[in-house]
This record gives sequence, C-alpha cells and structure tokens, in this order.
Amino acid sequence: MRIVISRTDNLGDVILTLPLAGFFKEQNPENSIFFIGKNYTQAVIESSVYVDTFLAKEAILANPYLLAQENADAILFVFPDLDIAKIAKKARIPIRIGTSHRWWHWWYCNKRVRFSRKNSNLHEAQLNFKLLEGLDLFLEPNFGLIQDWYGLKAPALPENLQNLLSKEQFNIILHPKSKGSAREWHLDSYFALAKQNPDKQFFITGTQAEGELISVQKPQIFELPNVKNLTGKLTLKELIAFIGAVEGIVACSTGPLHIAAALGKYALGIYPPIRPMHPRRWQPIGKKAKLLVLEKECSSCRKSNFCTCINAISVAEVSQEIAKWQKEA
Repeated sequence: MRIVISRTDNLGDVILTLPLAGFFKEQNPENSIFFIGKNYTQAVIESSVYVDTFLAKEAILANPYLLAQENADAILFVFPDLDIAKIAKKARIPIRIGTSHRWWHWWYCNKRVRFSRKNSNLHEAQLNFKLLEGLDLFLEPNFGLIQDWYGLKAPALPENLQNLLSKEQFNIILHPKSKGSAREWHLDSYFALAKQNPDKQFFITGTQAEGELISVQKPQIFELPNVKNLTGKLTLKELIAFIGAVEGIVACSTGPLHIAAALGKYALGIYPPIRPMHPRRWQPIGKKAKLLVLEKECSSCRKSNFCTCINAISVAEVSQEIAKWQKEA
C-alpha cells in the first residue's frame, strides 16, 4: 500500500506519530510511507528510517497536485486538518481516515473512528493507533513496541558542534522552555541543578526568543563555567544530531525530550499531574526514558502559568536520576 500519515501540528506530536510508520513497515516492508508535516518538522520526519517521503503542508497548499501525484491508497489524519482533508478528497485517495468528532471529517473522510483523546487514559502514541480501525486493524501497542517503531536515527554531528562536547565530563542538555505548550520547571531549579553538579557539562537549548527570555529571567545560568548557551544556534537537524551525541536531556514535555527518548538516550521528563498534560498521556517513551511527577490529583493551577506541583519536584531528585546515568554508563 501507499499510505499517507498526516500530522501537521507540533514537533513532539509528530515524533509520537512516527511509530505508525514503523508499524506499517513491519507489516510489509514494501509499503510506501508518506508523511505530511509542517516545514519546520521536516528534519525529524526525515530522520525516521520508516518514512519514505516527506510532504510539506505548505507545499501541498501551494500545489495540491503534489499529493494527488503520489497515488496514495490511504491517508490517516492523525491531526485534523481541514485544508489537507479537502485536497485529499479532491485527489481521490480511496481511503481517508479521520476521527468522528470533527464535522469536516463527515464530508471529506469516508472512514471515521470514534474515540476521545482528552478523556482517555492511553498515551498519545497509543491513541494514534486508534485510527487503524479505519483499515479494520485493531491494535493498542505497548511501550516496548512503540519505542521500536520510531526508527529515528541521528544525523552526523558537524565538527564545530562535536568540539563543544566534553571528553571528561557527562554531557547533558537542559531544555527549560516549551514555547508555552507545557508546564515548566522553574529556571531557578535548572540553575541550581547546574551549579550543584560542577562535574557535568550542561548545554541550554531552545529558540533564540527563549534564550533571550532566559537571559532576562535568570542570566546567572549562562555565567556558570559548566554551562554553554546553544539557544537559537542550532537548526532542528543539528539539534537532533546534538541530542544523539550527548548522554541525556532534562526537560518538561517538549519535542527535544521525545527526540532523546526516541534515540534511546537518557530522557528525564518533569511533569505536572494535571490532566490532560499528565505523563500518562505525554511521558517520553524510550529504553532510557524516565519521568518525575508529584503523585497527586491536581487542577488548582489549570488556569495559571505557574505550576506549584511541577515545581515541587526538587533539584535533589533530578540530581539523583542523573547520578544513576553515570553509574549505568
């Protein structure tokens, strides 16, 4: 079959959708997998060995024939996208699968699957497989299968970035910000973590805007001798390569955390217990992935930018997890 997977939202969501490609390739290596995503997610989609062709949403909107010419047998709308749904129907893709709770799927999709992401206890990566019911396939994969189906391979790290890595110390990425998509561990805690672990080399990653914000909110973190500022300095392809070269990452629920987990790196996620942002839905899935969350039911900070529960996670707890990495190395 020639199968199109459409996920045109954020980086972390895209990574958690890649196991669908791995599943289809395991079913039949001759299956051709096309993945529609936004331009900025191209590097991570093309880093999966199970994706044959990346199709940019922006390019398809500019030239709808790009989708039609692939002669696809089926398209799965893992993320609802009205614009792509219209084009898929016009392209006469025989099987068009979407959820039943989007009104336009009743017009543009001929296979509709009924399930709720918001109220489910399943992980986001598991929920994606619900759409397979449109192909008369019923599967709820465990985390072991999911981590095998990413197919993510880190590209070669450029020499200038390779030279930044310490040969004597553990190299760890700290990714403090999330562009507002997740609850964040306080910058004071990241600062204390780096300061209390002078025997480790830390790299701060993020966008240029996030780096500027950190410089305003906690400039002292960039003054520590064991901290290097990489915010705004890496392309997505370089970030994937850099994550592949370090020992691990500490972050909240963000794309780079899921990249690290998919690459089999130590990936420590710090989460709030509040639904639907809780780890049961969004935890990193990988052979060396781990999470920290306050064990309680909480909704008190749902409308607040400051999360008391996530900031109840202590620096000592995070340091202890990192210390375990060194013992296992």
